[in-house]
Amino acid sequence: MKSLLDKFSAKLDVQGGFLKAVSVLVGGTVFAQGLAILALPILTRIYSPSDFSLFAVYTSLIMVLSVASCLRFEIAIPIPKEKEEAVNLVALSFISNLVISLIILLIIVIFYAQIIKLLGQPRFGELIWFVPLGVLFLGLYNTFQFWATRQKKFKVIAKTRIIQSFGGVITQIFLGILGYFSFGLIVGQIIKVSAGTHSLIKNFLNDTHEILKKIDFISLKETFIRNKNFPKYSTFEALANTAAMQLPIIFIASKVGGGEAGYLMLAIQVMAIPVAFIGNAVSQVYLANAPEKLQQGQLKNFTLKSIKSLIKIGVLPLILISLVSPYLFPIIFGENWGRAGEMMIWMLPWFCLQLIVSPISMSLHILDKQKIALILQIIGLIIRYFGICILFYFSISSKLFEYYAISGGVFYFLYLCTTLYIINIHQGKRKLLF
Repeated sequence: MKSLLDKFSAKLDVQGGFLKAVSVLVGGTVFAQGLAILALPILTRIYSPSDFSLFAVYTSLIMVLSVASCLRFEIAIPIPKEKEEAVNLVALSFISNLVISLIILLIIVIFYAQIIKLLGQPRFGELIWFVPLGVLFLGLYNTFQFWATRQKKFKVIAKTRIIQSFGGVITQIFLGILGYFSFGLIVGQIIKVSAGTHSLIKNFLNDTHEILKKIDFISLKETFIRNKNFPKYSTFEALANTAAMQLPIIFIASKVGGGEAGYLMLAIQVMAIPVAFIGNAVSQVYLANAPEKLQQGQLKNFTLKSIKSLIKIGVLPLILISLVSPYLFPIIFGENWGRAGEMMIWMLPWFCLQLIVSPISMSLHILDKQKIALILQIIGLIIRYFGICILFYFSISSKLFEYYAISGGVFYFLYLCTTLYIINIHQGKRKLLF
C-alpha cells in the first residue's frame, strides 16, 4: 500500500500541491471506506435494525461530546506561524480532552439512572460506560491528526485511516458472530476512532522533541489567551452543529422506537461515503493551505476553486447513490433494510450542500469570525432539533425523519451563503487597505 501511495503521489506533483494532497488523502480514505462499505452487507445480516439503533445512540452521544472535549484547540493547531505556539495548542487540546472525558465519566456515575431514562433505551445501560472512552480516544486522534495536517503529512493521516477501518470492521464482524451484537458494534467503533493514534503521536514527538521541553504554565496561559475565541465561540458552535445533527437521531430512537434510528444510521453511513472520500480530504487540505492563501489575498479564489472541485467530483456520486438506493438496499443489505434506501432520497439536498460547506466553513475560524459561526450553528440547532420536538408535540411523529432531512438542506444552504458573503466582504476590505 505504501508503494502505491508513493507512486500515485509522484504522478500528481505536476498538477499542483492542492490536487496532490487531496489525492493522497482520498487514496487512503477510499481504501479505508471501501473496506467499511464491503463490510456493511455483512454487518446488516449479523446485526438487526434494533442493534443499529442502540449503536446510533452511542455514536450520536460521542459525536456530540467529542467536538467539545478539546475545546476546539485542535482546529487551531495548523493556523499559527510559530511552531512553538502550535505545540502549546496540542498540549492544551490534550489536557482539555483528558479532563472533559473524566468529567463525562463522573456525570454518568452520578446521574446514571436519570440519563438512561432520558435516552429511553433500557438496553443502553450496560453500553453507556463506553461513552467517555470513545470521547477520549476520538479527541486524541483529532488532536494529533491536526498536527499532521499542519506539517502537511497527509500520507501519515491516510495510513491511520486504513488501520482504523480494518481494525474496526474486523472487530465488529468477529464480535457479532460470537453473539455480542450491540456491544460488538460499539467496541469496533472505539477501535475505529483510536487505531493509528500511536503513529500520529510518534510523528508529533519526532517533530517537537526539543520544543516540548520548553512548555510551561506561562506559555500555555499565553497561548490560551491568544486563542480564547476557540473555546469561547468555536466550542459552542461545534456543539450546536453536531447536536443539530445527532440529537434528532437520539430523539427518534427514544420516541419512535423500533429500528427507525437504525435505518437512519445506515442511510447516513452510505450517504456519507462521498463526503468521507472527498469532503474530509478537501477539508484537511483547505485548512492546511487557507491561512497562506489569506496572507496572499487569495482566499476568495481558493475557496471558489475548492467549491467547483467539490461539485464536479462529489455531488454527482451523491445523486447517483441516492437514486438507486431504494432498489438496491434490500438486495445489498437484506430485506429488512428497504426503509433506509428510501430515506436517502430525502437526504440528497442535505448531503450535497454539506459536502460543499464543510471544507470552506473553516474559513470563518481563519478569519476570526467564530462568533458568526456560533450564531449560524445555533440557528441550525433551532431549525433542526427544536423543529422535530414541535412536530412530536403536535403528534406528527410519522414525519419526524422527513423534517429532519429537509431541515438539514435548509441549514447548509444558509451556511454556504453566509460564509461566501463573509469571505467576499473580507476580500473587499483587504483591497481597500492595499
